[in-house]
Amino acid sequence: MIKIPGRLLVKTIHGRHGPFNVGRLATSIGEFVIKDPQLEQFSEGQFSGEFLVLEIRPASYFAGGRLVVEVRARVGEMLLSDNGVLVSQSDKPHFDSSEIDPLEEEASSHQVPETAPQNVPPVQNETNNPDMKLFGLLWPLGNTVKLDPTIERAIFRSQVSRLKDMGYQFQSKTQTWFK
Repeated sequence: MIKIPGRLLVKTIHGRHGPFNVGRLATSIGEFVIKDPQLEQFSEGQFSGEFLVLEIRPASYFAGGRLVVEVRARVGEMLLSDNGVLVSQSDKPHFDSSEIDPLEEEASSHQVPETAPQNVPPVQNETNNPDMKLFGLLWPLGNTVKLDPTIERAIFRSQVSRLKDMGYQFQSKTQTWFK
């Protein structure tokens, strides 16, 4: 584990399961690919700050008939110094247009038996409120919401999408949603 200053560039890719975010973390020790659920909350842009790098490892996937090998970092805490700045196209590092959606990558590495229970526990309540089911213990939502990026990625994406639909705005510096 290492705490290191760096610059995170977040890019939105439009895949077959909808949009997803990937990142490139540039530090003094190298540049790393970040595919973390936390990124789903961010808008495209560049974010400076300090990053707690928990792990650096190689990763690979097949895309468009070729094998892609990359160096990934798993980031814990991000202490960002700003709310993100969009950068010009010439300043952006290259993002592969065939970038694989982390949902697909997780599904291929974690084959779940058909008889396994769903990750979302049923809510025992008389009302059939889909938001209550989606947000679970966070419901009812207040004026500020801090999501848990450790939950299943598909549910996390649904929470992010629903917060946007409800008029919440994400503040990257605090990694909190505000109404």
